[in-house]
Amino acid sequence: MTNINYPLKFNNVGRTAETDYDRHVYNMIEQVLFTAAGERVNRPTFGSGLLQLVFMPNSDELASATRFLVQSALQQWLGDLIIVNDVRVLNEDSTLQVTIDYTIIRTKERTVELFTRTI
Repeated sequence: MTNINYPLKFNNVGRTAETDYDRHVYNMIEQVLFTAAGERVNRPTFGSGLLQLVFMPNSDELASATRFLVQSALQQWLGDLIIVNDVRVLNEDSTLQVTIDYTIIRTKERTVELFTRTI
């Protein structure tokens, strides 16, 4: 199976760049996290709405809601590829940091990744 690199780019021979499976899963998680609902034409419910929470007042309740939002979006869209073990959220000023501890089902490899966006 071909794993297309995200964001889409071309390799040195002018073909669509490919990546390994672990990086492909990382790229899919990133797409789920940072895609707003309604942004995809044929999948209007795809995404997590995470970036909209950056503008909310920072609080423990917001962190809890964000963790729930991220975990449920990943379960909905990538539940057949990963198991989400833990989600940690840090919202400081205009930076949103989400740390996700997940296990790739196919390889049984446990991974912890930090996803960051500055608004």
